[in-house]
Amino acid sequence: MRLGWIVTALAAAGVIGALIASRYASSQSQPPFTSTASVPTRAAGPVTSTTAPKYIIPADTVVSGTSGGLNPFGGDSPEDKRMPDVMCMNLQDAQNEIQDRGVFFSKSVDATGDGRRQIVDRNWIVVAQDPKAGEKIGEGDAVLSVVKTDEPNDCP
Repeated sequence: MRLGWIVTALAAAGVIGALIASRYASSQSQPPFTSTASVPTRAAGPVTSTTAPKYIIPADTVVSGTSGGLNPFGGDSPEDKRMPDVMCMNLQDAQNEIQDRGVFFSKSVDATGDGRRQIVDRNWIVVAQDPKAGEKIGEGDAVLSVVKTDEPNDCP
């Protein structure tokens, strides 16, 4: 008995809502919930700008703490695509340094031979690197041998 009343009340509410919506729509020149405010349009064709983005740093800019005006952000620096010395760095910092040289994919392996995966890179320290510092590298060429930071190693 109670369910019947609920169904009847919901049906009546739906009919009333539909009547109100149709009456409102017929009294408006545009469909409900639309704006009649003018929308600015833009001319067809490419948009050009005369101002450069603020984050571009010219390659010849000397940044405090660098030597010889080398671009520390990678790109056209003479040190790019060369293996940095990452010995005794935590794995995350070592990977960041390699990426700063323009190479974005490096490999890391467990130096103990146990095949452990390096899930949290900051918890590992580089104890060997291949190739040596200064050699040219490409994507995937850099291989970093690592141990957990709390394991014995030759790093200070």
